[in-house]
Amino acid sequence: MISKYIAKDIERKWQKFWEENKSFSVKEDINKEKYYVLDMFPYPSGEGLHVGHPLGYIASDIIARYKRHKGYNVLHPMGYDSFGLPAEQYAIQTGQHPEITTENNIKRYREQLDRMGFSFDWERELRTSDPNFYRWTQWMFKKFYNSWYNKKLDKAEDILKLIEHFENFGSEKLDASQTKELKFSNVEWKMSSERKKNEILMNYRLAFLSKSIVNWCEELGTVLANDEVKEGFSERGGFPVEQKSMMQWSLRISAYSERLLNGLKEIDFSPSLIEQQKNWIGKSEGIILYFEVLESSETIEVFTTRPDTIFGVSFLTIAPESEIISKILTKEYEDEVKNYRQRTAKKTERERLATSGKPTGVFTGAYASHPVTKQKIPIWISDYVLSGYGTGAVMAVPAGDQRDYDFAKEYNLKIPQIFKNADISEKAFTEKNVLYINSQFLNDCNFLDATKKIHDFIYKKGIGKKRTNYRLRDAIFSRQ
Repeated sequence: MISKYIAKDIERKWQKFWEENKSFSVKEDINKEKYYVLDMFPYPSGEGLHVGHPLGYIASDIIARYKRHKGYNVLHPMGYDSFGLPAEQYAIQTGQHPEITTENNIKRYREQLDRMGFSFDWERELRTSDPNFYRWTQWMFKKFYNSWYNKKLDKAEDILKLIEHFENFGSEKLDASQTKELKFSNVEWKMSSERKKNEILMNYRLAFLSKSIVNWCEELGTVLANDEVKEGFSERGGFPVEQKSMMQWSLRISAYSERLLNGLKEIDFSPSLIEQQKNWIGKSEGIILYFEVLESSETIEVFTTRPDTIFGVSFLTIAPESEIISKILTKEYEDEVKNYRQRTAKKTERERLATSGKPTGVFTGAYASHPVTKQKIPIWISDYVLSGYGTGAVMAVPAGDQRDYDFAKEYNLKIPQIFKNADISEKAFTEKNVLYINSQFLNDCNFLDATKKIHDFIYKKGIGKKRTNYRLRDAIFSRQ
């Protein structure tokens, strides 16, 4: 019997035994039920682990040990996220080659992890900086690059099949996920230069190049993820970060939105987690409306799920980074718009979406024509509109949307009343159980009737089209 627990002696004894006997090495065994315990791999970007690492590892190790005792065949690997910005920055700070600093840091991390007695299967260790690992990420990239998403079959196909379609039909009869809607004949395709053909194919590839709004850090010389930016500065180093439109490699994961939603029906998640995933994918069915810009050949497309409120539109709001601004901006407002765009570039996406505080914006000097009433509608820019969501433009209905209402109040814009007996003196009316007024042929209709009537009107007049939108956006991965 042990009368006293001497941690130093007992822990080291058994840790040595586990190492020599490979106690946690797992082999395939079809007679045992499988259980997978995966931890977040640490960045080997410092001289040792910090307290946040064991905080998570201890909990998962308890689960792994418990399941082993219950007879499961437990896979519990460990690895190192050693091929990224943290490792690179640590090498710069220490003036050493990243291969050397990464190797030294991994040795130190491994020593600490072993001393804590975790039950990892070290025969399955992964290092993202190991060519034997990243050769597979490169292989995957090539697969993505040479694939496109066929909506008819609801799956990806080889790019050669797309080229064959273009040879025979051009863009006609094609139902594919794409960056922009293109129209061309098979003759135009055949007459195009190789460069032009490559540009067209890039519009459909699963791994593709396109301009995206990113968090750019000049000092670090790289793009940062949202969670790497705190209040306009990089989490690592505290350097200024600005939102900038740059050419980036992206993965067209938005093509899989509907499949991801359907897949949630077959996953054993809690109801709250399933709801969270649905909100992340963010499916919404609505209409794209066309607003023609006056004294210009430009048209602004707006996505809305509430076309029934179209008679309440009193202004348009565009994302500050939208490319159309330079095409419609009047000289009188050039400086104001330029300064506002510079201020917006210093804000993170999270800051721009925050609902607290006064809304901000600038008038462009341009006007659009209301697609139904033909009234003159002012076009503003505001940081609460993001280019990556919907079309990057909002038809503002201040009577029915609180954010539009606050914006209209702040800048003394019209708030047309379109809801019968609804009080909009202090805030917007966002319910659907109401009849409409000041809405021409929708007057005295309820929500369902008004929606059907306006849909029929829009399709008949050709001022819009059906659209299913998803909040899920394509993943930018240029840094990798």
